[in-house]
Amino acid sequence: MSNQQDTPRRLRLGMVGGGQGAFIGGVHRIAARLDDHFELVAGAFASAPDRSRAAAAELHVDAERAYPDYQTMAEAERKRSDGIDVVAIVTPNHVHFDVARTFLEAGFHVICDKPMTITLEEAQTLAELVERTGLFFGLTHNYSGYSLVRQAREMVANGELGDLRVVQVEYPQDWLSTRLEESGVKQAEWRTDPKRSGPAGCLGDIGTHAYHLARYVTGLQLESLAADMHTFVEGRALDDNVHMLLRFKGGARGMLWSSQVAPGNENGLQLRVYGSKGGLAWRQETPNQLVHSPLGEPPRILTRNGPGLGEAAMAAARIPPGHPEGYLEAFAQLYRDFAEQIHAHQRGERAEALAVQTPGVADGVDGLTFITRALASSAAGGQWVDI
Repeated sequence: MSNQQDTPRRLRLGMVGGGQGAFIGGVHRIAARLDDHFELVAGAFASAPDRSRAAAAELHVDAERAYPDYQTMAEAERKRSDGIDVVAIVTPNHVHFDVARTFLEAGFHVICDKPMTITLEEAQTLAELVERTGLFFGLTHNYSGYSLVRQAREMVANGELGDLRVVQVEYPQDWLSTRLEESGVKQAEWRTDPKRSGPAGCLGDIGTHAYHLARYVTGLQLESLAADMHTFVEGRALDDNVHMLLRFKGGARGMLWSSQVAPGNENGLQLRVYGSKGGLAWRQETPNQLVHSPLGEPPRILTRNGPGLGEAAMAAARIPPGHPEGYLEAFAQLYRDFAEQIHAHQRGERAEALAVQTPGVADGVDGLTFITRALASSAAGGQWVDI
């Protein structure tokens, strides 16, 4: 039996962004605490010092560690004997690069919301910095944390679908079907602002999730794409609908659709993969089921924590079959994986299996490459462009 000394302490977590009125910051905090691997101890929660202090008070963070800005936070925490182990970046996109660079240069591990940066050059710079420092960098493509997504990935890798032929992925929403950004909704304001969101709107916000999910499950490398990015809501500065054709190395073909102006869709992320031996289908809104259709046989439904699952899926399930798990648990799975990798780093080791399985800085560069080439294709009238 392990003694108490074998149990690693909770990691001290700092947060940049995620103050009052923010959505994703709260999700990160819940995810970080769900498996009890992290303790939030410091933060620069807002760009205004008074709002940062107010958020810290609500979150029971010591007022001494409620910082007016992230630069002050990095410097102060670096000098503390009980300073943070890792920082979570949950700001609008345009701040990600500077915050990540500041904390990496100060010697801290980083967990960053996606997309990693707003330009490919910034992403490549961060990748070089992570390589040079040897620090951990986790990217929260949270849909990769679902148990049955990992089951699908394992089945594809084991050859159960045969040679992959067709990949269909879509992510439709409807919440930006009107000029919501003019009504004072903070989440809509920054996501439709090129200065804060970057050059891609819908594509950067949810299209990157669809792309990462397809890549994560199939393991395929994208070879070229043809994109049609469009803005339907008059006066909006960024795309709110994207259609895309994909060609993968090895011959597989695919299609990607992401939209935030599709009435009747709340968070309709779904993936279908077809190979020479069968197909798989998974929907984020019914995440506890994975449909496997072997060629020439009746489809069968695999359930989370149910019979017939592989090791990766079982490791990402927390409660008995029939008790639904969803978005928060998938997010928490990434935080659990990140914690194991950070603890391994502190021991001078490397959690190789988890490093391969969880999204990191390389996925961030891949995502920005995808965005950059999609923008180029759409600007050229939907012409095919190489990756």
